[in-house]
Amino acid sequence: MSIITLTTDFGPESIYAAAMKGVILSINPQATIIDITHSIPRHNIAAGAMALDDVADRFPDATIHVAVVDPGVGTSRALIYAEIGRQRFLAPDNGLLSRIAARCGTRRIVRLTRREHWLPEVSNTFHGRDILAPVAARLSLGLDPAELGPPCPDLTRLPERPVRVRPDRIDGEVIAIDSFGNVLTNITADMLAGRPTDARACVVCGIFETWGIFPCYAAQEPGMLVALIDSQRRLELALVGDNAAARLGIHVGMPVTLAWDLID
Repeated sequence: MSIITLTTDFGPESIYAAAMKGVILSINPQATIIDITHSIPRHNIAAGAMALDDVADRFPDATIHVAVVDPGVGTSRALIYAEIGRQRFLAPDNGLLSRIAARCGTRRIVRLTRREHWLPEVSNTFHGRDILAPVAARLSLGLDPAELGPPCPDLTRLPERPVRVRPDRIDGEVIAIDSFGNVLTNITADMLAGRPTDARACVVCGIFETWGIFPCYAAQEPGMLVALIDSQRRLELALVGDNAAARLGIHVGMPVTLAWDLID
């Protein structure tokens, strides 16, 4: 079975994803197409990179992941095929694959230059349909990636602001808001190893703070701000039964501090 996933910023109401699916199925009618999401914020490469990192390697080995968050479409930026971990990817080389590549390692990168594998007519504004979709379909039928173009030495990487870890505190930031309005941070469970997670731990974001890191949302009362470790092993802030980001005015890029009262 050939699995092809789609991750885009087209929006759920757009016809563009359907156009890509039509191209894929015209070349390989047996392909299984899975939508990861089409709700990446417009042109938000960092959010797309995070979505791919969170989801892609949950799929069977050698799944083909097509990602289109491409504010530079039509410019000189490259389109690439990459083998990262156990998965295969087609995307613009604009940092979209940098998070999963940093975590899983890159085995192969090829620049897409061989036009015979694209649609006969290529729009300057829709490379997802005219280049990535037909290439994905041909790969799913067994096309050798070496036929796509020349090797590429590395991926474009997104800049990352490092988390500052000290004995009594960790300083990070908000990196995403999920569909529930929960606040996702770049502070990870591994950074908390050996540190108390009870009421000695204080999480501060903006003017808001909460004490203790809890196992789940329902461990606090409705309307309470709760800190927990999410399914991707990141520190998360949530407003129980409500939208924390909207209610509290929290946005991506806001600083988050986890500090400890270490006085017994």
